[in-house]
Amino acid sequence: MTIDFDKYVQFVGAVTSPASRNITEFVDHILELKDQGADIQRLLTAACGITAEGGEFTEIVKKIAFQGKPYNKDNIYHMKRELGDILWYIAQACIALDISFEEIAQMNFEKLTARYPEGAFSIERSENRVANDL
Repeated sequence: MTIDFDKYVQFVGAVTSPASRNITEFVDHILELKDQGADIQRLLTAACGITAEGGEFTEIVKKIAFQGKPYNKDNIYHMKRELGDILWYIAQACIALDISFEEIAQMNFEKLTARYPEGAFSIERSENRVANDL
Protein backbone atom coordinates (compact mmCIF):
# COMPACT_ATOMS: atom_id res chain seq x y z
CA MET A 1 0.00 0.00 0.00
CA THR A 2 1.27 3.45 -0.90
CA ILE A 3 -0.08 6.49 0.84
CA ASP A 4 -0.63 9.76 -0.98
CA PHE A 5 1.37 12.18 1.14
CA ASP A 6 -0.75 15.19 0.13
CA LYS A 7 -3.88 13.36 1.30
CA TYR A 8 -2.10 12.42 4.52
CA VAL A 9 -1.18 16.07 5.14
CA GLN A 10 -4.83 17.05 4.56
CA PHE A 11 -5.90 14.35 7.01
CA VAL A 12 -3.43 15.59 9.62
CA GLY A 13 -4.75 19.12 9.20
CA ALA A 14 -8.33 17.93 9.64
CA VAL A 15 -7.64 16.00 12.84
CA THR A 16 -5.58 18.75 14.48
CA SER A 17 -7.24 20.62 17.33
CA PRO A 18 -8.39 24.21 16.73
CA ALA A 19 -5.93 25.49 19.36
CA SER A 20 -3.08 23.79 17.48
CA ARG A 21 -4.11 25.31 14.13
CA ASN A 22 -5.19 28.83 14.99
CA ILE A 23 -3.38 31.40 17.12
CA THR A 24 -6.62 33.04 18.28
CA GLU A 25 -8.02 29.69 19.39
CA PHE A 26 -4.71 28.94 21.11
CA VAL A 27 -4.61 32.25 22.99
CA ASP A 28 -8.27 31.91 23.99
CA HIS A 29 -7.60 28.41 25.29
CA ILE A 30 -4.51 29.55 27.21
CA LEU A 31 -6.61 32.28 28.86
CA GLU A 32 -9.28 29.70 29.75
CA LEU A 33 -6.59 27.55 31.35
CA LYS A 34 -5.33 30.56 33.29
CA ASP A 35 -8.89 31.19 34.53
CA GLN A 36 -9.01 27.55 35.67
CA GLY A 37 -5.89 28.13 37.77
CA ALA A 38 -3.34 26.50 35.47
CA ASP A 39 0.16 27.97 35.49
CA ILE A 40 0.32 26.98 31.84
CA GLN A 41 3.40 28.97 30.89
CA ARG A 42 5.39 27.26 33.63
CA LEU A 43 3.92 23.85 32.72
CA LEU A 44 4.88 24.39 29.08
CA THR A 45 8.37 25.47 30.14
CA ALA A 46 8.66 22.32 32.25
CA ALA A 47 7.26 19.96 29.61
CA CYS A 48 9.40 21.32 26.78
CA GLY A 49 12.49 21.49 28.99
CA ILE A 50 12.15 17.98 30.42
CA THR A 51 11.75 16.63 26.90
CA ALA A 52 14.66 18.62 25.46
CA GLU A 53 17.07 17.90 28.31
CA GLY A 54 15.96 14.26 28.43
CA GLY A 55 16.83 14.09 24.75
CA GLU A 56 20.29 15.48 25.47
CA PHE A 57 20.82 12.89 28.22
CA THR A 58 19.56 10.15 25.88
CA GLU A 59 21.92 11.31 23.14
CA ILE A 60 24.92 10.78 25.41
CA VAL A 61 23.72 7.33 26.49
CA LYS A 62 22.99 6.40 22.85
CA LYS A 63 26.49 7.40 21.77
CA ILE A 64 28.03 5.42 24.65
CA ALA A 65 25.89 2.34 23.95
CA PHE A 66 25.99 2.31 20.16
CA GLN A 67 28.60 4.66 18.74
CA GLY A 68 31.78 4.09 20.70
CA LYS A 69 31.65 7.14 22.95
CA PRO A 70 33.64 6.16 26.05
CA TYR A 71 32.02 5.63 29.42
CA ASN A 72 34.46 7.85 31.26
CA LYS A 73 34.68 10.61 33.85
CA ASP A 74 33.97 13.38 31.32
CA ASN A 75 30.87 11.73 29.87
CA ILE A 76 29.56 10.76 33.30
CA TYR A 77 29.98 14.42 34.29
CA HIS A 78 28.10 15.47 31.14
CA MET A 79 25.23 13.09 31.99
CA LYS A 80 25.09 14.47 35.53
CA ARG A 81 24.88 18.00 34.14
CA GLU A 82 21.96 17.01 31.90
CA LEU A 83 20.22 15.33 34.85
CA GLY A 84 20.62 18.59 36.75
CA ASP A 85 18.93 20.43 33.90
CA ILE A 86 16.09 17.88 33.95
CA LEU A 87 15.78 18.41 37.70
CA TRP A 88 15.50 22.17 37.16
CA TYR A 89 12.57 21.63 34.80
CA ILE A 90 10.95 19.16 37.20
CA ALA A 91 11.17 21.91 39.82
CA GLN A 92 9.34 24.21 37.38
CA ALA A 93 6.56 21.62 37.10
CA CYS A 94 6.42 21.29 40.88
CA ILE A 95 6.05 25.06 41.23
CA ALA A 96 3.28 25.08 38.60
CA LEU A 97 1.43 22.21 40.29
CA ASP A 98 2.13 23.46 43.84
CA ILE A 99 3.66 20.15 44.89
CA SER A 100 6.97 19.05 46.37
CA PHE A 101 9.58 16.60 45.12
CA GLU A 102 8.74 14.47 48.15
CA GLU A 103 5.06 14.32 47.19
CA ILE A 104 5.97 13.15 43.69
CA ALA A 105 8.34 10.51 45.06
CA GLN A 106 5.69 9.31 47.55
CA MET A 107 3.02 9.08 44.83
CA ASN A 108 5.40 7.14 42.59
CA PHE A 109 6.35 4.81 45.44
CA GLU A 110 2.69 4.11 46.19
CA LYS A 111 1.91 3.51 42.51
CA LEU A 112 4.79 1.08 42.05
CA THR A 113 4.24 -0.80 45.31
CA ALA A 114 0.60 -1.31 44.27
CA ARG A 115 1.76 -2.53 40.84
CA TYR A 116 4.49 -4.77 42.24
CA PRO A 117 3.25 -5.86 45.70
CA GLU A 118 5.94 -8.56 45.88
CA GLY A 119 8.55 -5.80 45.76
CA ALA A 120 10.06 -7.07 42.50
CA PHE A 121 9.58 -6.35 38.81
CA SER A 122 7.14 -8.58 36.96
CA ILE A 123 6.67 -8.60 33.19
CA GLU A 124 3.10 -9.76 33.73
CA ARG A 125 2.25 -6.86 36.05
CA SER A 126 4.15 -4.42 33.86
CA GLU A 127 2.19 -5.37 30.75
CA ASN A 128 -1.23 -6.02 32.35
CA ARG A 129 -2.16 -3.03 34.45
CA VAL A 130 -5.19 -2.80 36.69
CA ALA A 131 -7.72 0.00 36.22
CA ASN A 132 -6.37 3.48 36.98
CA ASP A 133 -2.74 2.32 37.05
CA LEU A 134 -1.28 5.17 35.04
